[in-house]
Amino acid sequence: MTEEKQPERLKRLEEFTLADLETVRLILRGDSVIDWHRLNLRDEEEVREILLAQEFHPDEPADRTRIEWLKNEAISYLRRHFEYPIPKPVERATIEELLLLASTRGHRQTCACTILKCMHIIQHLEGRELLFLLPLSDQEIFHVVEEKVYRVIGSMLAGGFPITEFVGGRKNKDSLYTKLLSKQDTVAAQIYDKLRFRIVTRSYDDIFPVMQYLSKRLFPFNYVIPGQSINSMFPFREYCKANSHLRPMLPEMQAGKDLDYTPTDNRFTADTYKIIHFVVDMPVRLPRRLLERAPSSAWGLGPVIFVICEFQIIDRETEANNERGEASHAKYKERQKKAVMRRLQLGMREMRLPPGSAGPSSRRKR
Repeated sequence: MTEEKQPERLKRLEEFTLADLETVRLILRGDSVIDWHRLNLRDEEEVREILLAQEFHPDEPADRTRIEWLKNEAISYLRRHFEYPIPKPVERATIEELLLLASTRGHRQTCACTILKCMHIIQHLEGRELLFLLPLSDQEIFHVVEEKVYRVIGSMLAGGFPITEFVGGRKNKDSLYTKLLSKQDTVAAQIYDKLRFRIVTRSYDDIFPVMQYLSKRLFPFNYVIPGQSINSMFPFREYCKANSHLRPMLPEMQAGKDLDYTPTDNRFTADTYKIIHFVVDMPVRLPRRLLERAPSSAWGLGPVIFVICEFQIIDRETEANNERGEASHAKYKERQKKAVMRRLQLGMREMRLPPGSAGPSSRRKR
């Protein structure tokens, strides 16, 4: 008799591993995984989860071939440019062995981490090239991304996860015009929220578990875009210190000191506005019907593209507080539009900070 699969659920904070906590911390801070010096995976099940999150199907021969090519290309790059010595057992390791080796200690662990970082960059560049070569409109690409997001969030809602509201959407052209006109550097490539998703949790303490789950099922932590995260809700270190299970993990945190919050530079957001906001270059595995439209020059790039998406996560009490007074979205848009009109008429010298907006020492973004 086949063993019945247990329904999925959120991890409680008391079940978090060091890998889980570091994933949440990276998302909140907008750090780069390239600055990490180790992984903290415990077993083959966690390794498989991370591979699936990257949109690799480890049981498919074509994906095995693709992963092996990425590993060999990473090793070749390290030898070509740095004459980097790699022990034979590391060079011959499967991807599962490499990920577990990167979670140990010593010289081989350092080599495994170095190879994995290069594989991450190579895969990212190849997926971006594939996206560029495909004859697909933004709307077709957005539709594929939305299908993935709605499938994961839909299963969470159906499973009774503590989500009280989920909203997905595409920024319309007028909003894009206004956003670019309000930025000092009016470069279209800086618009990260053409595709955006907002999740409201039942309580404040549900946020870390929801983020951890999404990093396993929707977007892998290594594709969070560095420098684009906002955390105006969690003083990370103090929050973890208050939890007897998380507290002992704090000395093991890597990649820099903890800040109370993660600031950013939106001048129109009120100081009282609270949010967790981050941007992901999300891997999306294309269906065969779309891959068949690619030119022959793209056939060796694999089936995965990367699409930039913005995520916002907040609890319902904070969400309600955000809609009061100067923090409300209507007030925010009003300040932004007034500043844009001043800029259009008088130039950047008149882009003054409107009353109630964030000053330079308290910089947040919406």
